[in-house]
Amino acid sequence: MNKTIKKTTAVCALLAGASLMSTAANADAFEIDFKNGDKMKFGGYLKADARYVSGDLNYQDYWIGNNPGAVDTSKLGLNIKETRFNTTYTHGEWTGFIEMDFYGGGGNEIISNSVNPRLRHAFVKNKNWLVGQTWSTFMPLAALLESLDFGGPHVAEGFIRQVQIRYTVGNWQFALENAQTYGDGDTGGSGNVGVTGANNDPDSKIPDFVARYNMKGDWGQVSAAGLLRKVDQGGIDDTALAFSLSGKINAVGKDDIRFQMTLGESGRYVGTTLATDIVVDPVDGKTKVEDTTAWYVGYRRVWSDEYRSTIFYGNGETDILGHDRSHYAVNLIRQYTPKMIIGLEFGKYVVDDGGLDLDSSYLQTSVKFTL
Repeated sequence: MNKTIKKTTAVCALLAGASLMSTAANADAFEIDFKNGDKMKFGGYLKADARYVSGDLNYQDYWIGNNPGAVDTSKLGLNIKETRFNTTYTHGEWTGFIEMDFYGGGGNEIISNSVNPRLRHAFVKNKNWLVGQTWSTFMPLAALLESLDFGGPHVAEGFIRQVQIRYTVGNWQFALENAQTYGDGDTGGSGNVGVTGANNDPDSKIPDFVARYNMKGDWGQVSAAGLLRKVDQGGIDDTALAFSLSGKINAVGKDDIRFQMTLGESGRYVGTTLATDIVVDPVDGKTKVEDTTAWYVGYRRVWSDEYRSTIFYGNGETDILGHDRSHYAVNLIRQYTPKMIIGLEFGKYVVDDGGLDLDSSYLQTSVKFTL
């Protein structure tokens, strides 16, 4: 009798669910359409990387703007950490989005290779407003390069996710974003994440401000962005300014050129640990805001409907600690099925900080399956 009741309850639940929603698959994700007009989509991708690194610099799953350390390296690493999943829920004019990947740490390679999920995005938005965590308004998504190394030339990119309130009107975007001081000069000259003031000091008293203007046409698109910050931790009280120009310009056929140039006191916004927000000048011992010059350019060549390549070069430099780091690579990607790519990428990461002259080459092959 109890089994019959449980079965009947389960059937009723399924019928009730069916009366509230219908399911459909679209080109991008699995979608659920509710009877009240709401929609829910599930998406993401699975990505497996095999990466061989050889040279003077320590192995990393992907290059960022730091100095990974002078280590004689010859290592093959296999991982699936870039794999991600996301959910989008639309209710009237508002859309909520949440996404996670598996760069959260944990686990080991001895038995299970378990890794922890990590929050990437969590926000709500409508036509004009966005509230929550996502890519900074200072970051030009359209100019990002297609690379197998996660993120491509991080050392030269505006690349940061954080909580913000953004207002969009026409071609303009204005945002108040999370303020955080990264660094108190205690970087040891390497630029690695290991500073003390970044975590012990409170956030700034006022949020960071970003203004951006986007232009689009048959020729492609270009964005100009300005960043204004109050840096008032670690014994300094200063105003930091930075400017970015980026774009994606159509070339021959389906080819395109992508670029970004950033100048000014961008700190943690550019180079992914290339520069800190504040440093101690080794010459006069004073705490200062460091200037960063970062740029990259890449050409994406579409050979056919099945094959395409990107070649890129990126460089980032700082004016006080004298960090000078570069990343360049070329790849070949095959669109194996509409949902799956297979690729091969060869590149090099270079650290040329003062007396240092270090580099490591990498060869990476990846399989990516879009959900």
